[in-house]
Amino acid sequence: MINRLDLRGRSLSARELVEALPRAEVRVEDAAERVAPIIAAVRSRGADELRDLAERFDGVRPHHLRVPAAAFESALAGLDPLVREAIEETISRVRTVHRAQRPQGFVVDLAPGAQVRQRWVPVGRVGLYVPGGLAVYPSSVIMNVVAAQEAGVPSLAVASPPQRENDGLPHPTILAACALLGVDEVYAVGGAQAVAMFAYGARGTEEQDGATLCEPVNVVTGPGNVYVAAAKRLVRGVVGIDAEAGTTEIAILADSTAHPDHVAADLISQAEHDPAAASVLVTSSVELAGAVEARLKDRAEGTRHSDRVLQALAGPQSAIVLVDSVEQGIEVVDAYGAEHLEIQTADAAAVAERISNAGAIFVGAYSPVALGDYMAGSNHVLPTGGCAHFASGLGVHSFVKAVQVVEYTEQALGQISSKIVAFANAEDLPAHGEAVQVRF
Repeated sequence: MINRLDLRGRSLSARELVEALPRAEVRVEDAAERVAPIIAAVRSRGADELRDLAERFDGVRPHHLRVPAAAFESALAGLDPLVREAIEETISRVRTVHRAQRPQGFVVDLAPGAQVRQRWVPVGRVGLYVPGGLAVYPSSVIMNVVAAQEAGVPSLAVASPPQRENDGLPHPTILAACALLGVDEVYAVGGAQAVAMFAYGARGTEEQDGATLCEPVNVVTGPGNVYVAAAKRLVRGVVGIDAEAGTTEIAILADSTAHPDHVAADLISQAEHDPAAASVLVTSSVELAGAVEARLKDRAEGTRHSDRVLQALAGPQSAIVLVDSVEQGIEVVDAYGAEHLEIQTADAAAVAERISNAGAIFVGAYSPVALGDYMAGSNHVLPTGGCAHFASGLGVHSFVKAVQVVEYTEQALGQISSKIVAFANAEDLPAHGEAVQVRF
């Protein structure tokens, strides 16, 4: 059912580990060739093209590209009270954590009259994408919107695919989550075309009067499939992006103290997302590996999305990796750079502190990834495909920019003017020095 990779007795460099470990092959370059014409068409034809693409890819031609107010009211009225309670609890916890993320400005006095200040400024407008393929993700609405709101972004829009079952509107639970967050600018637009709409804006309305349907944004964030990732790559530079997020992945570092049912259930929880999802167990215990394999078979066959789960677990992106020790396991998971990393070992907190490369780390038996998907308070939009080596998960920092403010008096500039002139001449840029000298 799931592959085994035996690294015991092998001494591999970080690069060799990256090459040896299982990973889903994501061909963003190939997808970009298909996405480029879509972006160009949306840019030139606006709302008309968005409707045509919805009919082509989603099987429905939306009556309303921008969701009308009545749809939010209806979605909220029809929301299961227990689901509403869960969404509100998640919003509260995520907001509390993200409020603490707000970066602080500073003032540095380098000398009398020589001051540099830094302040953090939110971007003016963001576009937040919420996928709607194999599952419904109101949790992604919360993760995107709350981070942008806590950053102080004054204008934000959400896009999610139209659904045939909902008369061409996004899923009602998505709309209800938007309503609970106070977001009323939502578009029934999916995939790469949503990214194009956000990047370039789109003209045309339901009445086709040539007005702007959606204004361009400054930053586009949110998870999606390979086509969404490709679209982000193609518009990067026109707008900022969070990351080229790929299919979800979980890695678990476990020793003999881990409970095989916990490990198996957590591997399956991420395999449930997509047939290409990656589930990787790294363990120093052969006994645990065998027990997890047995539990995986039983649990996978009994879960609702068993076909999807079984395909993901059997794929080349998933494996049980045997190592000599937890020490070697730390090296392996650090080389892997998982989106989600669970530590189920003795002294798990200390082991977690030694990990540098992971989107989010879940410590101990009672901190499963599923907790982070919903109510941990952390953000679940995280770097995939090894991008955790250089990228962070979504947060307030994704929506703010640092502005440096320099203020020197005449005396403060004069004290270092000769040094500036010397530096400018050393770079063969004498006009730079002259711009200082002219003031004296």
